[in-house]
Amino acid sequence: MDIVFGNSGSSRILLVDDEALNREIIAEYLEDTDYDLITAEDGYQAWSILEHDAEGIDLVLLDRLIPGLDGLQLLSIMKEHPVLKQIPVILQTAQDDTQDVLEGIRAGAFYHLVKPFTKQLLQSVIKTAINEHEAYASIQNELKKSVCTLSLLKSGTFHFRTLDETQDLALFISKACPNPEQALSGLSEIMINAIEHGNLGISYDEKTALISSGQWREEVEKRLSLPEHSDKFAILEFHKKDNQISIDLTDMGEGFNWQNYLEISIDRIGDNHGRGIAMSKIISFDTIEYHGNGNKVTTTINLKNSTSSSNTEQEQLETA
Repeated sequence: MDIVFGNSGSSRILLVDDEALNREIIAEYLEDTDYDLITAEDGYQAWSILEHDAEGIDLVLLDRLIPGLDGLQLLSIMKEHPVLKQIPVILQTAQDDTQDVLEGIRAGAFYHLVKPFTKQLLQSVIKTAINEHEAYASIQNELKKSVCTLSLLKSGTFHFRTLDETQDLALFISKACPNPEQALSGLSEIMINAIEHGNLGISYDEKTALISSGQWREEVEKRLSLPEHSDKFAILEFHKKDNQISIDLTDMGEGFNWQNYLEISIDRIGDNHGRGIAMSKIISFDTIEYHGNGNKVTTTINLKNSTSSSNTEQEQLETA
């Protein structure tokens, strides 16, 4: 393990890459940021660091092809760990094939960086990942602290318009789902879309620029305060029937070209956002269907027992 540079009290990033030149380039890209950077040269060394400091790492920047445990194997083991599973992982690879991206997303990666990438993109993606992780951790704490259950909720209609209302409602509804953590991720994504893209008309390109400059939330709050948006809200309808939960979400916007966002697209792989709907489809919902011009979406969650994944990678560690 090498500590390349550090700032007391800042977020800690673990960089896992067997190529010294790659580690040097990334270290240079992050030199002027407020991050502690720790490096590892292979999967086993990275696992040792993570295992002994599970709560001290805020993000992992992980090369897919590394000695020992490869990137996907290490990621899979992390997702089985009660603490490490919450850490956002950014996969970096020279492969830009759609199947490779999907494998990473299904394994639990937050993002898939294709080499070579720019300093600006790396910093933007890291900042977004850490910010979302901090917000998500706060919501997760609320989930854990809550002693109430919404398992008896059969139906309900809810109106929301602000980001805070979106977070509170997503948390509330997720508690009525069989896997609250998975549901919360997808619900937050589609509900935020309803506010930012739907009601407030923030375009894809505008969001790209706002995330890069760190002004996304500020712009959302600004537009919410404008007179032309003061009476706009989104509607969430929850129904639990037989062996399925259905959630309908409707905003007051003009819609969007939703067909382009249901799957991971190589064309957008270098963008700092744009995978949320596809990831929700993979991780959170059994089905997701947009209607008409895209200002209404229906998602479903089947009420069935989830199966646990195999422990092959964990056994590999124990015998290493």
